[in-house]
Amino acid sequence: MLTVTLEFRTEDLTALGILPERLFAHFEQVELLETLRLERGWRLQLLRVRHRGPLRSDEELERESREIRRQYGLQSFEVVGRDPRRREYVLLVRQRNPEALERFLSLAGSRISPTAPFRIDERSVRASFHGEARPLRKVLDRLRHEGLEFRMVRSSTRPYGSEGKDRELTDRQRAVLARAWALGYYVVPRRITLTRLAGLTGQSPPALGKMIRRAEGTLVMQYLASRAIPGSEDGPAGAGRASGL
Repeated sequence: MLTVTLEFRTEDLTALGILPERLFAHFEQVELLETLRLERGWRLQLLRVRHRGPLRSDEELERESREIRRQYGLQSFEVVGRDPRRREYVLLVRQRNPEALERFLSLAGSRISPTAPFRIDERSVRASFHGEARPLRKVLDRLRHEGLEFRMVRSSTRPYGSEGKDRELTDRQRAVLARAWALGYYVVPRRITLTRLAGLTGQSPPALGKMIRRAEGTLVMQYLASRAIPGSEDGPAGAGRASGL
């Protein structure tokens, strides 16, 4: 499997119809947090968007929802988090694939998908894709053939984020923790409940809670194993004896 990160000019992707026109009349930045489903004709994604002005209320968004869906090619959208201080929404969107994007997706079949890091601003698009090496290379060749300029930022045979000490986590655990972090599960106070997070993950709250605790336990174990405990030469076990346990 291969992960590549490419950089495009925003104006080129807008000219192709991949990005909606006037996107940055209202937004400063769009960041893909996770692709939940990618099928022929549409995709379901979690996005973080930074608004140019104050955030709209839920009532305002409801009144304007038809125009918002039309302008950005959305079949549906839901606000699952907001940060007024940073002027950011976290949105769950079901979006139609533009014709140009659908051509590239058809070429790749279901063997590649967008992944983090994936950020769009007024000047550039940094886009990452993960999947089988052969279809990824076919898509890159087609981009060059169509004259779409891009810069290769990164290419790796490991998924983004797998190089660090979380390598003992499963892919599913990494994905769940990344989603929980992006949606504010770990901030104080929490921006999203375990029940709401479970609904976005397709699991029951008890099952998701167990998965998160196991993943957190793995990370804590790795952290403790990498550092000597003060006052002990024997690591975590020695710490227990020193405390009288």
